[in-house]
Amino acid sequence: MALRQTGWPGLRSRLFHLYFLLRRPMTLGVRGLIHDRGSNSVFLIRHTYVPGWQLPGGGVETGETLVEALARELAEEGNIALIAPPVLRSMHFNSRSSKRDHVGLYLIEAFSQTAPKLPDHEIAEAAFFPLDNLPEATTPATLRRIAEIFHGEKPSPYW
Repeated sequence: MALRQTGWPGLRSRLFHLYFLLRRPMTLGVRGLIHDRGSNSVFLIRHTYVPGWQLPGGGVETGETLVEALARELAEEGNIALIAPPVLRSMHFNSRSSKRDHVGLYLIEAFSQTAPKLPDHEIAEAAFFPLDNLPEATTPATLRRIAEIFHGEKPSPYW
């Protein structure tokens, strides 16, 4: 009897989790606001497949932590390595991607860049820009995140 009491609820719980995963999958992403204090500049990228300059980042893969995903994305999109733990500044609901997408925003001020990022199939351009001279095509969400961190704007729950 004890086996049925502990076995069936555990199996039932796993089946419900599987059902909700298939029925209502949630996605999770990370973005990094890389700030070079010396030049008071931020690192932005421009993808080949979407318009505008934005913060580097991407999806968290199965088995990855948020910081592991961030480190992978920064290496892929900017040849940037973390040299100290990044600071999680805010979490945002990204309804433009899906009804269940969330993005963690990290501030990175301790990093190294092995070489400038050259264009490839995913990244059209990548560069540091002074905070007072951002590219005209910087996305609205990127501008909001910069204002929240550097100008004291209240963080929005939405990306």
